[in-house]
Parts: sequence; C-alpha cells; structure tokens
Amino acid sequence: MLDTVAIACDHGGFALKEALKAALPEVSWLDLGTDGTGSVDYPDFANKLADAIKAGKAGRGILVCGSGIGISIAANRHPHIRCALVHDVTTARLCRQHNDANVLALGGRTTGEAVAKDCVDAFLNTAFEGGRHQKRIDKL
Repeated sequence: MLDTVAIACDHGGFALKEALKAALPEVSWLDLGTDGTGSVDYPDFANKLADAIKAGKAGRGILVCGSGIGISIAANRHPHIRCALVHDVTTARLCRQHNDANVLALGGRTTGEAVAKDCVDAFLNTAFEGGRHQKRIDKL
C-alpha cells in the first residue's frame, strides 16, 4: 500500500469520503476537503488533488462527487492524472492492472459504502501489469 493517499470530494461525496477514511484507518490520508455538506464546486477539489499528486505529496488519489462523473472529468484535464470512475471491485482492479490509473473516482450517491471500501482497497493494492498495456498508456 502507498504511503500517502490524497482524498477529496464535493458536498455530494462528503459522507462517502468520511466513511472511507473511517473504514480504512491504515491508509495515510491527505484530506483535501471539502469539510461538510455545503455546496461547493467539484473542479476545485479535483484540481487540489491533482496539484498534490504533481507536487509529490501523495502517490495516488481518491475523488468523490455525487455521481463521480464530474470530478473524474475535471481530474482528467490534468496531463499527469489518469482518473478512473469505477462502480465495482473488478473495474477498480482493472484500472490499475491495465490502465495504471493513479486516481480513483467514486459516486457518493451511486456507490454504497461497502462496495466503495472494496474498490479503494483493490485500487490501492493492485499493481500495474505493464507489458502490452504500457504502449497504450504511452499513447495517452
């Protein structure tokens, strides 16, 4: 598992972000907000997380918004980010094995806590396979 994992969300992802931190206390979290359910803009938090990864403050990241869609789009605007929106453990594992994703996105209103925890666990503990997948990553 990585030393530090950045985590950020908007108001729609706040409850799931807090649940993940509680369910995975062994992870060294860099919590970049938000800190409540008041309305905020998801691009601001995707940008904070992307900046933290670029600065080397974290090796990977977890993003959560209501659906996971908006925050993943915002994160993927950064060239050093490969953010994957997942809905189950299989896609969480495959985004690491085949795509070397460094950020996982989840939907706070679409993904249950137990599934989200399992997704994060798979994401953090799965290695990139490289090989035939590397040439595809290079094209990104």
